[in-house]
Parts: sequence; structure tokens; C-alpha cells
Amino acid sequence: MDSPIYHLERVVKARTEDLEDFTGPLDLILHLLSKNKMEIKDIQISLILDQYLAWMDQRKELDLEVASEFVTMASQLLYIKTRMLLSIHDEEALSEMEQLIATLEAHQRNENYLKIKEVVPQLDQRYTYGRDFLTKEPEPLQPNKEYRYVHPKEDLKKAMLAVLARSDHKLPPPVSAFQGIVGREPYPVAEKAMEILNRLLHLGVTRFKSLFRGSRSRSEVVATFLAVLELCKARRLRLAGTAEDCTVTSTGESGREEITAPSDGAE
Repeated sequence: MDSPIYHLERVVKARTEDLEDFTGPLDLILHLLSKNKMEIKDIQISLILDQYLAWMDQRKELDLEVASEFVTMASQLLYIKTRMLLSIHDEEALSEMEQLIATLEAHQRNENYLKIKEVVPQLDQRYTYGRDFLTKEPEPLQPNKEYRYVHPKEDLKKAMLAVLARSDHKLPPPVSAFQGIVGREPYPVAEKAMEILNRLLHLGVTRFKSLFRGSRSRSEVVATFLAVLELCKARRLRLAGTAEDCTVTSTGESGREEITAPSDGAE
């Protein structure tokens, strides 16, 4: 059995001083009145009647049980409001209020009983069907470690190339990657000294600056300068002239001392 739902604005007492809206059936209004959660003066019976008539119009049929319930409760509301307006506060009014509450509670119990009575056949049917069954907890499934997927050859090839590419990044880079960053090995001073002596053996005299021509690195330039100093120290060369025009001449003496590079080398 469907019952209309009513909506009244600002009629329910809240914890604060403000009033809240009410939405619910008509019997709930009587219940809130009995619990002092609402004031009869705030309830507009005409608004309740309008909402009830609108609800009946939507149903397109008359439900005598709902209509009789509405008439009973609406008359109770009207009666309470009339006595409030007439300021009649006597024991008779109090007893009528208690009687109204008792009627409301009996009606609520009757509705609950009817709902339970409707559900009992369904519950009884389920009980009859399931009382002879025993349930068992599901057993844990053992994981199957066998690889059952089939991949195309192209996918396997791509995966292998990706692994190899990642491995290449972990290896140290080749020496060619550092060309132009790291200098060459130091040029041997003794080797450069032999080149100078062989050159003077064919030319006899040469300019000091010409010894540095053709040097391909700073290390070779340093090695040339150190070789000249070592040869002068061993009395195998003679320098003459000024700083701007210096000549180098071989003394013709055979080397009694071995020409070696300094301990630090030519860097």
C-alpha cells in the first residue's frame, strides 16, 4: 500500500534555532508532534490537503484505505489545531493526545506486521531449499608456472634487440669516442733528438724555429724543445744568433751521454 509523501517547509525543530523542512508520510507528522519536534501552529493543513489531492490525481483511482487513513489523521490534526487556537489546555485534551499517540503506534505496528507477513513465505521457501545444503570453502588454486603464451618471431626479435641495446649502454664507450677530448700519448724526447741530429747531418745548419715546423701536437713541440736542451747539454748542438734569428749547428761530436727524456716526460 502506497502512501503519499508530504513536504512542509521550516516546521521541524533542529538543534539550532533554525527550523528544518519536513518530508515524509502523514503519520510521521503526528509522531513528531507527540515528541515536541513540531508545533501544531506551524503546520498548514490546507497545504497537506493540496498535496494529498495532487497525489490522488496522479493515481487516477481512489484507494479507500489510504483515503480513510488520510481523513482520520487529517481530522486529528484539525482537531488538535482547533483546540490550540481556542487555548483549551485541560486533562481531556491531554488524554485525547495520548489516545492519538496510541492509535498512531498501533497503526505503525500493524503496517510492520503486514510487511513481515508478506516476506515470511519467501524466507520459508529459501529455508526449505537451503537447509539440506552444506557449503565448503574454496580451495586455494596452485599456480601453474608453465609458460603457455605463444609470441610471434618478430616480437621476440624486437625484445632481444632491446635487451642488447640496453646492454650496450652499460659497457664502457670505445676509445674512439674520446678523440678530441683526451690528448695523445707524450712524444718521446729521445726520438725527437735523433730526428734533429739526422736533420743537421744532412743540412749542417738550420734555424731554431724551423725545428718546430710540422709538429702535430703540443706534446711534440715540448719534446722538440726538450730535445734541443738535452743535445746542448751533451755538447752535440751549438746555438748562435739572437732570439729573433737563432741558428742551430751540429758540433760533430759523437754522443757520450745517452739522450733521455725528463722524469715528467713531454706532456
